[in-house]
Amino acid sequence: MIAFSKRVFFVFFFIFLSGLAIAQGQKIEEGFEYRVLPVPQPVETKGKVEVIEFFWYGCPHCYDFEPELSAWVKRQPKDVVFRRVPVAFRDDFLPHSQLFYALEAMGKGNALNEKVMYAMHKENKRLLTEPEITDWVASQGVDSNTFLATYRSFAVVAKARAAKQLAEAYRIDGVPTIVMQGKYVTSPSIAGTKAKAIAVMDYLEEKIRKDKYK
Repeated sequence: MIAFSKRVFFVFFFIFLSGLAIAQGQKIEEGFEYRVLPVPQPVETKGKVEVIEFFWYGCPHCYDFEPELSAWVKRQPKDVVFRRVPVAFRDDFLPHSQLFYALEAMGKGNALNEKVMYAMHKENKRLLTEPEITDWVASQGVDSNTFLATYRSFAVVAKARAAKQLAEAYRIDGVPTIVMQGKYVTSPSIAGTKAKAIAVMDYLEEKIRKDKYK
């Protein structure tokens, strides 16, 4: 009976290893799991792996991808620079971009970005008008007057509009979209699944290092 149990264990163990090997051996090819921009964009930091997530607070796919992406970001070494860029496909979505940059300017982005998405996708809050946004931010313990001054500031409004222009330069037509080193583009929809998108990001990260951050 013990010998039989051991045989069963080893059979399942080898099945597991075989499945793992198949998963690790999945091909990652340009034009399939990722694409290369015809006109690469300049990176902000030389000698690093630059990773940009183009996203929109109101995008359900961005909300769905957030746990996997955040986990990926947390395990990256120091030569990986990650930043988020909000995308407003319509002018009436620009308040979301302003909200993102206002929270960032106040040092509240890391603490509240996920909460913004939760409020929109789980509590059905649209957060598209200034009063609605200000009320919600105040409910999170942020001084409303300080927030409003930041939200309306020239710097924040300029960043929100610049983000829209950057998305156009990168030819972003859907979110979430990941761009690495100003030229490699992937996403869960391009790669096929969220897990495959993460695997593609790992692959591209190593490729960029081998290419000496080019």
